[in-house]
Amino acid sequence: MNKDNVKLAIAPIGWTNDDMPELGSENTFQQTVSEMALAGFTGSEVGSKYPKDPAVLKPMLDIRGIQICNAWFSTFFANGDKAKTIDEFTNHMNFLHAMGARVIGCSEQSKSIQGTTLAVLEQKPIFTDEEWRLTAEGYNELAEIAAKKGMRVTLHHHMGTGIQTPAEIDRFMESTNENVGLLYDTGHIYYSEGSQQVMLDVLTKYLPRIFHVHLKDVRDSVVAEVRQKSLSFLDGVKKGTFTVPGDGVIDFKPVFKILDDYGYKGWMVVEAEQDPALANPFEYAVKARKYIRENTGL
Repeated sequence: MNKDNVKLAIAPIGWTNDDMPELGSENTFQQTVSEMALAGFTGSEVGSKYPKDPAVLKPMLDIRGIQICNAWFSTFFANGDKAKTIDEFTNHMNFLHAMGARVIGCSEQSKSIQGTTLAVLEQKPIFTDEEWRLTAEGYNELAEIAAKKGMRVTLHHHMGTGIQTPAEIDRFMESTNENVGLLYDTGHIYYSEGSQQVMLDVLTKYLPRIFHVHLKDVRDSVVAEVRQKSLSFLDGVKKGTFTVPGDGVIDFKPVFKILDDYGYKGWMVVEAEQDPALANPFEYAVKARKYIRENTGL
């Protein structure tokens, strides 16, 4: 892959899980970003332990050669919370802009069950036509707001949300303007559909609107247990649903080839939340970096 086009980042969720802060509570911010740099990554997303003031955070990252590339933002348009969402989005956007990021990864969290005890494979929310309309209108507006700052908005399709399956991704993309992008996540689409081919089909279909990529591998044996026992999304995470590229069932070589052939420009982010007590985050970061280097030349 072209080093001028593609940069590599890793998410801090492998060190401390923001949804379950007890996972990795012992790992400090400085340890996290130091190990990211030591493993060979040049970018990071933002975790709960990161300083919120760019004047404090930026020098601590600069000295380690790390740049912020994105940070999760929850939207609640389907719930009708447009004004509050846009107000909070503006503050979030300004923080990311100050940190040098130009992409904003959003997830529509209305009715989401990802943080609950509900069975993730059986009880995901389904949006009504009106909820779809509100969501599409909201994201179109976010994209316009972001464009004024030279930034781009993406939708993170996610397990346990109203935009999880290929059909739901299709409806979202068809309902929004071309300047609304997709945050393509290998792990979430594979988890949802259990298919390498479907995962690749979504990638190929939306290449022109994929502005950010999450590289996440999956362990089929854990997904099977989640299905058999009707477990929640977080139950699965604790058991090891996700892992770093090269450690699970996904073949990333065609993912890299499709992105490279298209001329993708942007960040690829290793985002593989696991229990740090079971999967040492530094060791897995090194494993991921080695796998990506061997298969992309980056």
